[in-house]
Amino acid sequence: MALLESYGLTDYINSAAAKLIDDSVQFARVITGIRNRYWIVTENGELPAQTTGRLLYTTNDSTDLPVAGDWVAVRALDEQAIICDLLPRRTSLTRKSAGEGSGRQIVAANVDTVFIIQSLDRDFNLRRMERYLVMAYEGGVKPVVLLSKQDLHVEQEVQSLITEAEAVTHDVPVLSYSAVDNSGVDTIQSLIRPGQTFCLVGSSGVGKSTLINRLLGESRLETQAIREKDSRGRHTTARRELILLEGGGILVDTAGLRELGITAKQSSLATVFPEIDALAEGCRYRDCRHEKEPDCAVRKAVETGDLNPARHASYLKLAKELAYNAAQADELSRLKRKRAQKQLAKDIKQILQRKPRP
Repeated sequence: MALLESYGLTDYINSAAAKLIDDSVQFARVITGIRNRYWIVTENGELPAQTTGRLLYTTNDSTDLPVAGDWVAVRALDEQAIICDLLPRRTSLTRKSAGEGSGRQIVAANVDTVFIIQSLDRDFNLRRMERYLVMAYEGGVKPVVLLSKQDLHVEQEVQSLITEAEAVTHDVPVLSYSAVDNSGVDTIQSLIRPGQTFCLVGSSGVGKSTLINRLLGESRLETQAIREKDSRGRHTTARRELILLEGGGILVDTAGLRELGITAKQSSLATVFPEIDALAEGCRYRDCRHEKEPDCAVRKAVETGDLNPARHASYLKLAKELAYNAAQADELSRLKRKRAQKQLAKDIKQILQRKPRP
């Protein structure tokens, strides 16, 4: 199991796999995948793979299909493998699917730490940082904030921006680095442990692929310069992919996320806004929304200057978004159940009609 151990095999995975694996099936980890075309790694090496028709057509939605980082049960053939089952995910990074629908998209699975990367130029955005933190906590993933391109500022300016970030990240580490002179990269390298999986997320152009190249010690991934007129990045990563580091540790490179809708529970939001969660204990009503309710301790803290108005506004916006997305998901689930019940009734009626009369 030496190869799979380098790809993050743990006792938890072994235990989960024991319920699915028999003599004809082995387990593997998904390196990358797109449109039912996957590349996996087994104990015997890497193979292309596809899912069974049963797995592909009986899932409720795309979140039940394998993604980069997933552990799967496979049946290996001569030159490819068939993915039979998806092992339970230990952690995941999930966002709302782009557009107006209520679907969800798994960014990566079985991740130990997520590196939330923002660059110290026009991409630096505290409100977006909060969104990434909610996504991390909801999926059970440890977050670390990385601020790239520190070479664009003098040390005092960099420290000022780090302080701004720490005001919203609380106990989450905030580190700055430069891929131009490699300053700070060694500190990031020291966080990476053999057998653990680290996912890089952020907007296009923040330097995810460049950082991976620095950690690899070679220019393996394509990089592009940002547009000078608006500091917008260009997509250089078109898919999510597991990358094994020579010194141990697994990196998941992801495409830039220009839209980050979140689907999470209230508890994840409270973790990102602990000061508001603490203040809410003093509200008159237990279900206070901290908007217009009387005797709201949160609004009072804003008025007295004890709570940053921007944090309060961000909390309200995210709380409404989470409630709306949850309602949309519930409605979609209700419609799916209704369709399933109607189909079941139709099938039963057809069976009874075919049954010969005595």
